Amino acid sequence: MSTAWLALLLAGLLEVGWALGLKYSDGLTRFWPSVATVVAIAFSFGLLSLSLKSVPFGTAYALWTGIGAAGSMVMGMLMFGESADVFRVACLTLIVAGMVGLKLASPQ
Repeated sequence: MSTAWLALLLAGLLEVGWALGLKYSDGLTRFWPSVATVVAIAFSFGLLSLSLKSVPFGTAYALWTGIGAAGSMVMGMLMFGESADVFRVACLTLIVAGMVGLKLASPQ
């Protein structure tokens, strides 16, 4: 895996992290969770920017948001007891399948 793709993966994981940070910051009213959220946002954007040097724009953005969306959904199910019914898991599977397809269709 190239550096750009690794940066994109880490950027997506940090998106999950800052989404969790928003949850724990209680509307950005709690200091340390808010600081962690802002730091995660900055690093996520920085790594996304780095990946855009060689990963096609549309692919990079779709994977970044897809990792964030799918990861946040999984974390919601695991940490907050959100529904994991068959329909939601099927939709999550479609998101992941789309991301895999975009990666496989990418020229790098």
